[in-house]
Amino acid sequence: MRRYGKNLAMGVAMVLALCTLSAGVVWGGEKSGIEGWETNSAYNKHYNLDEWDSFKGNLVGFQKITPLPGMSPGIAILVRDRDSDEVVTVHLGPSSFVDPNAISLRKGDKVTVKGVWAEISGQEVFMASKVKKGDYYEYKVRLTKDGTPFWTMSPEELARETRGN
Repeated sequence: MRRYGKNLAMGVAMVLALCTLSAGVVWGGEKSGIEGWETNSAYNKHYNLDEWDSFKGNLVGFQKITPLPGMSPGIAILVRDRDSDEVVTVHLGPSSFVDPNAISLRKGDKVTVKGVWAEISGQEVFMASKVKKGDYYEYKVRLTKDGTPFWTMSPEELARETRGN
């Protein structure tokens, strides 16, 4: 019975994540609000897998960002690194895709963040691939293997990725 409860909780978390991810995508095949966030944009060229890393910390807040001039607004989380006590700006994605009110991350949460370090506009930031909270919740925004942003995927690709295939 105990195992069933954990699997159910994981299933619910995955469904919620899928709903959250799909909320920012316009289902006609075109995406709006991602100007400057596209796959081959100057911004996404900063996502270098050679800089892959992860760290643990406490979420201290959300922040609106515009990483480079001319980009659509985006959302970042601020995470106090457990080891260094430094507050790290963690880029999640464009605000048309990331809705802080619709994801299960809140101020004070203990999180593990995976992605890459980058210097953008003279500031060291962390470009997230996923943010994990506890044993059952992951908020994924990029493919781990190559950094493809979820907000650039078709609805079919996004559904496939959020199912774990």
